[in-house]
Amino acid sequence: MNKALKRAAFGAAILAFGIGIGTLTSNTSNANTALTPGSVEDPVVTKSYVDEQLAKLGAGGNTGGGSSDGGSGTVSEASLEVVAIPAGKTLMAGQGTEVIVRVGKAIAYSSDANGIADLTAGSELTKGKAVPTNHLLLFPREGRGILPDPAQKNGLTVLIRGSYTIQ
Repeated sequence: MNKALKRAAFGAAILAFGIGIGTLTSNTSNANTALTPGSVEDPVVTKSYVDEQLAKLGAGGNTGGGSSDGGSGTVSEASLEVVAIPAGKTLMAGQGTEVIVRVGKAIAYSSDANGIADLTAGSELTKGKAVPTNHLLLFPREGRGILPDPAQKNGLTVLIRGSYTIQ
């Protein structure tokens, strides 16, 4: 029986030694993978750095109407402009321009078979179709526009974001 007791004690010692080595190895590997704040793996980013990067992208780093350096910012790219289109004239929108017809009846105009994207209805307005009021229109290319319905006396009042000309 003495021999069996010695084997069990030796096995328990080997097991304890293995657990001890595993614990030490585990702790040192976690210490190596822990992220140190400010290191390359876990950088600290400041507001001034983010503003600088946004300025490089052309956004001006301006999300609230002012800038961090005390200057004045511009938000005109994001604002809508109210435009009156007289009867008999056509509003020709630039690529990516957004338009909302607010007052009056409008007709879609396109120089080709394709039309204007009506984002509100999820449809396409081709040349000659009536444009619903208060629908957001997106002009994917130049050569497209809207004009007042010839049956009405008054022009249109629209909200525009983007480039346009009135012809």
